[in-house]
Amino acid sequence: MLKLDAAAVREATPWDELMAAIAELLGEDTAHVPQREIHDVGLPDGGTGSLLVMPAWIDRQLLGVKAVTYYPSNAGTDVPTINAGYLLFDGQTGQLSAVLDGDELTLRRTAAVSALAADRLARSDARRLLVVGTGNLAPNLALAHAAVRDFEVVEVWGRNPRRSAATAQQLADRDLPAQPAASLDDAVERADVISCGTGSTSPLVRGDLLAPGTHIDLVGSFRADMRETDDAGVMAATLFVDTLDGAVGAGDLAQPLDAGVISTSDIAADLASLVAGRHQGRTTDDEITLFKSVGFALSDLAAARLVHRRISTGALKAHDPGTAAS
Repeated sequence: MLKLDAAAVREATPWDELMAAIAELLGEDTAHVPQREIHDVGLPDGGTGSLLVMPAWIDRQLLGVKAVTYYPSNAGTDVPTINAGYLLFDGQTGQLSAVLDGDELTLRRTAAVSALAADRLARSDARRLLVVGTGNLAPNLALAHAAVRDFEVVEVWGRNPRRSAATAQQLADRDLPAQPAASLDDAVERADVISCGTGSTSPLVRGDLLAPGTHIDLVGSFRADMRETDDAGVMAATLFVDTLDGAVGAGDLAQPLDAGVISTSDIAADLASLVAGRHQGRTTDDEITLFKSVGFALSDLAAARLVHRRISTGALKAHDPGTAAS
């Protein structure tokens, strides 16, 4: 049984290979993805967190399951709000093959899914990227999007200006043209691509500020009480989702659906249809496109399979359970 820490998972999942692995598995006929389960968890501060259980498997190949905790009470501390672990099993014997750092796996596949969708939905001449949020996901979103577009400017906005500046500097150190944004509204107006990775329960991005041709990517919200853009943003855009069943349960779509502002028929396509070419994606340069992602277990399994393949071919060093991965 292998134990792979965050560094090993990161090493084994370069953006281009990870996006290709996700696209490949989306077309796999023998893949199975039961609906994920979300359970409420009481928190020490009296609030409510979440436990998510996300299984997926490919017949006779691999089985995987991710367990995720969401503790909003950790916000503003040194402890992440989202923590996860991933178990990978052999599809022939059912034996446990590997334990992977679920946090890094989640960050990598989440950002890769966003970039994979943006590759098909953002304008080819998009040059300004805005990342909304300053958590661990934010730099991954910027780096993944930059793997499919050459951005001239990458702006970072968060409620805490110091964290915005620190995230922008982290990206600048990775050779991205990054800078903090002082005003979210101003940054929204000048952005070509907007990627939101927050746990906000109230809309942040105003739809009436979106310029024609903008692509907006909503990643952070996964519960019905979470929201990253308003009704105007949803109504202005052609809507795309990672998976229909998951996306309509998150506030960005669930709330306008409940209010009758939109219907499920307004959702143009899911990621599998985009990747397979069953939907062409963006149709005009002036079209506003919106991609709502809540995360899906097949993308986790795709990332884990990529790690497994690289170990099997000797491209990544395996580690014993009792030792730390390098």
